[in-house]
Amino acid sequence: MTFEEKYADIRQLAKDEIEFIEKFMVQNVETREPLNSYIINFLNAPSKRIRPLLSILFYKSLYGDISDEKLKALASVELIHSASLIHDDIIDESDTRRGLKTVACEFGNKLGVICGDYLLSVAMKIVTELGSVELLKNFSNTLNKMCVGEINQNFDRFKISKIEDYIEKSKNKTAYLFETALITPFICHCESFNNEILLKSHNDEIKQMASDFGINTGIAFQIRDDLMNLTSSDSSKPLRNDIAEGIYNAPVIYAGNPDNYINGLEKTRVLLNNYIKTAYANIEKLPQNVYKKGLENFLELLGND
Repeated sequence: MTFEEKYADIRQLAKDEIEFIEKFMVQNVETREPLNSYIINFLNAPSKRIRPLLSILFYKSLYGDISDEKLKALASVELIHSASLIHDDIIDESDTRRGLKTVACEFGNKLGVICGDYLLSVAMKIVTELGSVELLKNFSNTLNKMCVGEINQNFDRFKISKIEDYIEKSKNKTAYLFETALITPFICHCESFNNEILLKSHNDEIKQMASDFGINTGIAFQIRDDLMNLTSSDSSKPLRNDIAEGIYNAPVIYAGNPDNYINGLEKTRVLLNNYIKTAYANIEKLPQNVYKKGLENFLELLGND
């Protein structure tokens, strides 16, 4: 089976919840035509929905069901991810995304930037209406870190940094949004306890597990993506595009030279597997059920594909 086929099986475990999220995202888009139709088509285009999927599986492994309120919050995570893709496509001068012309290709860079900003505003409007100060603070902090990651990457182009700096960049660009997705249902869950101390303490412990899993899985996801950019034509970007753009990731850092990046591939795979192993450990205490198995199967995909 291909990655897509294996992933589709995992996604089936949260089919109804993902459909709810996708419909809710579209319902909150309301701007002028023809941009409105474009955004709706973009949001409806086939997408993996990895971040909300992992969050739903983690939560359902513990509680079985997840409320509409929590799914609305997860829709905001996906809107932020979609906005970041629109901005990335402008930076990378990409022509297509999810089988469609990019918004910048269709309407120009200026409206492309505004479109990405608009989706961010929709996401934050949803979060604000949910009425959780902690949730709003977490989303705001994550957006800040994502921007910091992109800014630092731009200033570090054509520089070979330390592996620790690469990991920090991967956290900012990718892992913190994974973490936000994983802990979002537990922030909402915690506030439903009405200050019952024992229940809140238990939720905080679980939220920390979710946070750790989100960070480690997010870093692993980014490392895998960087590997694929150098080794697989299935990457979302042209092969070796990162090196051409002066973005020197783990393989180049380990090799010490962008021309010899092949010498750093094996060490990068070891780094990837270390984060996958840590992510496995983060969910070790979850109950044994189909949802936990889905999380384990996803981690296996990260390591084997």
